Amino acid sequence: MTIRLGYGTNGLTDLRLDDALGLLADLGYDGVGLTLDHMHLDPLAPDVAARTRHVASRLQELGLGVTVETGARYVLDPRRKHGPSLLDPDPEARAARTRLLVRAVGIAADLGAHAVHCFSGITPPDTTRDAAWQRLTDSLAPVLDAADRSGIPLAIEPEPGHLLAGLADFHHLRVLSGDPPPLGLTLDIGHCQCLEPAAPVDCVRDAAPWLRHVQIEDMRRGIHEHLPFGEGEIDFPPVLEALDALPDTGYRGLTVVELPRHSHAGPELARTSIEFLRKHSPSSR
Repeated sequence: MTIRLGYGTNGLTDLRLDDALGLLADLGYDGVGLTLDHMHLDPLAPDVAARTRHVASRLQELGLGVTVETGARYVLDPRRKHGPSLLDPDPEARAARTRLLVRAVGIAADLGAHAVHCFSGITPPDTTRDAAWQRLTDSLAPVLDAADRSGIPLAIEPEPGHLLAGLADFHHLRVLSGDPPPLGLTLDIGHCQCLEPAAPVDCVRDAAPWLRHVQIEDMRRGIHEHLPFGEGEIDFPPVLEALDALPDTGYRGLTVVELPRHSHAGPELARTSIEFLRKHSPSSR
């Protein structure tokens, strides 16, 4: 099995970060999807540099790879989930999200991360699609510059309900942005099941040249709900076979289990998830 498995810390928010990392290493994970948030590594904390050095040391000690994720719900605004976004009508609010992502790139560089994950946000009311796309490209430009300087790719995630919702939207952004080298893709396997016209296995193959990060969980068609493996509709063996072949295309990143609403059972789900993925991997058949 060449898939390098990780687990997202947004599904382990009831654990201290040191304990979460130790748990994942003990279970045999290769890495972690580290969401920058107040309960783990707060990107806005005054001592973030020292805390980042500690986390980098801990990751090295445990032999864990890392991708930095930026989907924390209330890290910028305690009253607006994921607000402000890169599409906010207020230029200063958009700039706050841009600054957070630039800071995330710096943290990722200090951690030796594979990539920095982000998403577009939901199109605000009374905003045309053209205006929303312009805001997105303008807001991402400083982040892509920082990513280029650091050598850490930015991996934007198509998110159901967002402006950038599917793979076709990712390619639209590539064209609008001039296809900058630091711009890559986060592919969420559950989201493929939820809304892509192609099957998840075909999405993996189609997206391979642009992949910088992969998230995985179960899901049902048309319902954006992250489910533990076996509770949705995804046929995993062919998907895992396609993921197993990704190193042949140059992908060396992680495939991270994404169960952000299951922290109450995080340690148990981390265990059962890696057991499921190993059981259904190509090497087990």
